[in-house]
Amino acid sequence: MNAPTTVVRDGHVTRIKWHRARRRAADPVFTATRIREGMTVGASVEIDLVVHADRGFAVLHDLDVAHATTGRGNVRTLGANQLRAMSLVDNRRRRIDEPVLLLEDLADALRTTTIHPDALLQLDFKETASALDDRALQTFADAVAPIARHMILSCGDAVAVSELTSAAPGIRVGYDPCHDGAVKQVLTSGRFDEFVANAVDASPRAEMVYLDKKLVLRADDRGVDLIGAFHAAGRTVDTYTVRRVNLFSRRTITRLLALQADQITTDDPERLVARFA
Repeated sequence: MNAPTTVVRDGHVTRIKWHRARRRAADPVFTATRIREGMTVGASVEIDLVVHADRGFAVLHDLDVAHATTGRGNVRTLGANQLRAMSLVDNRRRRIDEPVLLLEDLADALRTTTIHPDALLQLDFKETASALDDRALQTFADAVAPIARHMILSCGDAVAVSELTSAAPGIRVGYDPCHDGAVKQVLTSGRFDEFVANAVDASPRAEMVYLDKKLVLRADDRGVDLIGAFHAAGRTVDTYTVRRVNLFSRRTITRLLALQADQITTDDPERLVARFA
């Protein structure tokens, strides 16, 4: 089958993002194999970043490395070589022949990969600006510089977004305004216009915003088109996260496509495209 990268509905193209670099729901997370594959076929691929002890970036979701690797400890206390010595584990927590990646190593590997013109690697920083310092920012800038045009930086902390993207000219900018209780707050208050305005003001250079699908759908239930509102503000919209494609999630996907989401984040890209393409 063709690579699962997009779905078209009524002339609108929705990219299907490989959440944590998964092409299939059964895939382990953050493998170099899938990341390189995705970049070769023109996919939108997401990886997470946390800062390690040597002030570089590990491609992991959690600070506790035991969640996804053969190692133990907090990534903030582990140096680059300690992390490189670890392996990733699969969904049953079995060791696989894939190393823990560092951003600085991954960028080197991608320099020798034939990257599709449409490929986009989302770097989702899982911490806040308090985790950054001059060394970390320089490491980030050096790592992404050769392929920055194929990357977009995202985070729920607008200050971190600004610092990281300012350090790396050419990288694209994204922002997630759904952190720190924001979804509950706006659903309680009903102040959707204010939510959109605040998000745009918080990260004025962001070209894409990342929205919790629950917020998008509950707003739609109240007659509010959040995706349309962000489109009107000049932003594209990613909606997250469809874990598996099944009878229940198909209804969600159908609604997101009808609302013209520009991107849907999923752990199950292959099945989603097979069902909806």
